[in-house]
Amino acid sequence: MTEKSKQDDKTTATKPRSPFMEQLLAKWPWVETGVWTESMLTALVNGVKGGKWFSLIDKVYKPGVLFGAWERVQGNGGAPGIDNVSIEKFEARAGKYIQEISKSLELGTYCPQAVKRVYIPKGDGKLRPLGIPTVKDRIVQGALKRVLEPIFENEFSDVSFGFRPGRSQKGALRRVDGLLKAGNTWVVDADLRSYFDTIPHDRLMSKIEDKISDGRVLTLIRSFLKARIMDEMKAWEPEKGTPQGGVLSPLLANIYLHDLDQLMTHNGFEMVRYADDFVILTSTKISAEIALDLVKTWTEKNGLSLHPEKTHLGNCLEEGQGFDFLGYRFEAGERQVRKKSLDKLKDKIRAYTKRTCGRSIEVVVDKLTPVLRGWYNYFKHAHKWTFGRLDGLVRRRLRSILRTQMKSPGRGKTLEDHMRWPNSYFAALGLFSMQKAWDQDTACQPR
Repeated sequence: MTEKSKQDDKTTATKPRSPFMEQLLAKWPWVETGVWTESMLTALVNGVKGGKWFSLIDKVYKPGVLFGAWERVQGNGGAPGIDNVSIEKFEARAGKYIQEISKSLELGTYCPQAVKRVYIPKGDGKLRPLGIPTVKDRIVQGALKRVLEPIFENEFSDVSFGFRPGRSQKGALRRVDGLLKAGNTWVVDADLRSYFDTIPHDRLMSKIEDKISDGRVLTLIRSFLKARIMDEMKAWEPEKGTPQGGVLSPLLANIYLHDLDQLMTHNGFEMVRYADDFVILTSTKISAEIALDLVKTWTEKNGLSLHPEKTHLGNCLEEGQGFDFLGYRFEAGERQVRKKSLDKLKDKIRAYTKRTCGRSIEVVVDKLTPVLRGWYNYFKHAHKWTFGRLDGLVRRRLRSILRTQMKSPGRGKTLEDHMRWPNSYFAALGLFSMQKAWDQDTACQPR
C-alpha cells in the first residue's frame, strides 16, 4: 500500500461525519466507510435510478479497499491455494502484491487462478468438498464483498441469519425458540441437496444483474464462478455452483435464496434460514404441507433439489418427529444437543486426553478448558443432563492419564480413583465444569 493510499484512507477515516451519516452508520455499523461514502449510503436509502448500481469497479480496485480485504484474509488465516503462496509469503511483499492486483483490476486484465479442491469430514463418514482460492483471489473476492454487500443486505429478509453482518446462529436459534413457544410446532425441516455445488450460474448472475450494471464487476464475478477446479491431477471448469471456502460464496448463496425467503414471507410462513439450512414452523399440519409444496415447486423451478431422506415434515412435540437445526435437536418439548455435535465434542475430548499423550496433567487441562468453555457457551441452552455427563467423561479421561503416569493400570473409573483425584482436584487445576457453569447461569436467570 502506498503512502498516498494510506493518507487517503486516514483522511477518510478522520473526516467529520454529518448527523445523517451517523444515523446511517447506527443502522449499518458494519459498513466499510472506506468504501461507502455518505452520498452512496444516501442513495442506498433513497434508491438509485432504475434500481441498479453503476461504476463500482473503481471502489473494488482502490488500494485501501484491497488492503482492508487483505487484513481480513490475513486474520482468517487458512491454507495456500494452488500457487502455494501462503499468508506468510504474501505478507512479506503485501504492498507490492496489492499494487499489482489494483493495477490489473483497473486495466481489466485480472484473471482468477484455479481453486484447489480439498475434502473435510462431515461427521457421518462422508466428506465435504471445499475450494481454496489463492490468497490474491481471496483478497479480490473480499474487496468485491465489501463493495457489494450493502446493496444486497439492504434487500435481504429478516428470516435469513447465515453469514450476514450483525446476525448469527444464536439469533436464528432464538427465533426458532420463540416460534415454538408461540405454538408453531409443526415443522418443515428442509435440506437442499449439495446446495453450494448446484447453484445455476446463469440464474445467479441474473439475480445479481437485477441490482448491478457495472459490466466489469459482473465479468469479475463470472470469472470467479468459472474458475477452474484442481483436484490433485484432475481439473475442470464448473458449470454450476460456488465453492465453499471462497470469500464471496456466502454472499452469492444468500442472494440466490433471497427469492425463497420472500416467497415464504409473502405467503405468511415463518421460516428461519441459516445459509442453506432452514426450517419452516407452522401451527397446523395443513399449513406445513402447503409450505413444503411451495418449497418443492420453487427449488425445482430454480435448478435446485431437496434431499428426499433429509427433508421431513412432522410435529416436533412428538417423539421421533423432532428436527435438527444448527447443532441442536428440538423434540418432545426439549432442546438437546444434536448427536453429531455431541459425538464431535467427545472425539475432541478423546484426542486431547490420550493416556499416552506424554504431557503433564496441567498442560492437558490448560489446552482442554478453552474447548469445553467455548462448546458450553454455544450449547448452554440444551437439557441440563448433557453437562454433568460430559464433565464425568472428561474427569474419567484425566484420571486415566494420571494412572498411566503412575504406571498403574486402569481407566480411572473406580471409586478409589475418584477418592484419590476428586472433582475438587481438577477444579483446583482450573478445569472448566459445564455443570457448574450451567448451575450458575440458571441461578442468575430471573424467576
